[in-house]
Amino acid sequence: MNKQEVILSENLESSVKRAIGRCAHDKIFILTDKHTHLLCMPQLIGIPELHTAIEICIEADDISKTLDTLAHVWQVLSDKGATRHSLLINLGGGMVTDLGGFAAATFKRGLNYINIPTTLLAMVDASVGGKTGINFNGLKNEVGVFAPADSVLIDTNFLRTLDSYNFFSGYAEMLKHGLISTDEHWNELLAFNTEQIDYSYLKSLVGHSVHIKEDIVLQDPLEHGIRKALNLGHTVGHAFESLALAEKRPVLHGYAVAWGIVCELYLSTMNVGFPKEKLRKTVSFVKENYGTFYIDCDKYDTLYDFMQHDKKNVGDTINFTLLEDIGKIVINQTANKDNIFEMLDFYRECMGL
Repeated sequence: MNKQEVILSENLESSVKRAIGRCAHDKIFILTDKHTHLLCMPQLIGIPELHTAIEICIEADDISKTLDTLAHVWQVLSDKGATRHSLLINLGGGMVTDLGGFAAATFKRGLNYINIPTTLLAMVDASVGGKTGINFNGLKNEVGVFAPADSVLIDTNFLRTLDSYNFFSGYAEMLKHGLISTDEHWNELLAFNTEQIDYSYLKSLVGHSVHIKEDIVLQDPLEHGIRKALNLGHTVGHAFESLALAEKRPVLHGYAVAWGIVCELYLSTMNVGFPKEKLRKTVSFVKENYGTFYIDCDKYDTLYDFMQHDKKNVGDTINFTLLEDIGKIVINQTANKDNIFEMLDFYRECMGL
C-alpha cells in the first residue's frame, strides 16, 4: 500500500495545487454531499486547476453510505467520461471520504483520489489510513477495500463552521488516539477547553492526532498487528451504531466510539489491569460531553449479535483491543458472552441508565 501524503494546510489553494500536481490526470471530479456543496465547495471554486472539474453531489449523512449511492457515483463517472487516468477529490466528512475512496478504488480498477476532510472526525480518522467502504446489510463498513488517497489535505479552517455535535464526534477519535499514545496527550485532550475553542491550539492537537494514526498505519498498513490499536472502542461502538440504525435513531460515529471506549476500558480494567482512576476520569469526560445511548437488558443479545459480525473477529470469538495502561496496547483479546453482558451492565450503571 502506497504512503499517502498528509498536508497540514496553511493555504488551501496552494495545498490543492500541490496535491493535484502529484497526480497526472485527464479529468477532475469533485465528490460533495449537500452540506459540503453549500458550505465548502465555494472555497474551491476560484482555484484555477479546478475550473473544469465536474462535481458529483450526493445526499448527506451516514444513512447515504450505501451501495445505491456508490452506484450513482460510478454512473456519473461513467456518463461524464472518467478514465483510469482521472482524479477524484472527496470534499466532505467521513461518509464522503469512505464512499468516495471506495468509488475511486473500484472504478476502472482504480483511479487516484485526494481527500479534503471537512469535519474533525474525517481529519483525524476517516480520511487518513486508506480504509474505504460502505455500510451493507445493516452493518457498518461491511464492504470496502484498503486504498489510500494520494494526498489528504487538512485545513482546520473548515472546523470553524462545525456544530458542537460534529465537533465532539471527531474529538472521540482524538481521545482514542490519546489513550493509545501517552499520558501527556491524553491529559491535554481531557483538559482542552471545548466551550471556547482555541483553533490554533486545536490545529496542533489535530496534527498530533493525525501523526499518531499515520505512525501506526505505516507500521501495519493492512491491520495484521499493531494497527488493531486503532480499533479501541470500535467493537462495541460499531454495535451501538448498528443498533441505532436498526431502530431508526442513528447516532454519529464518534459518539458510538465514545460509548464503546467506556465499555472497552471497563473490559481493560477487568481483564488486563487498566487503572481504575483513569477509567473513572475517561468515563466522566464521556458522560459529561456525549450523554448516553439508551439501552436496556433486552438489547444485550442484539448488541452481542452485532459484535459477532465485527470484521476483526476470527471465527466465533469476539475480538477486542484493550489497554493495560495509557499507551500499553493489548491486541487480539477476547471476551465471552457473560463478560460482555457484565460490560454492558457497567455501561448502563455508570451512564445512569
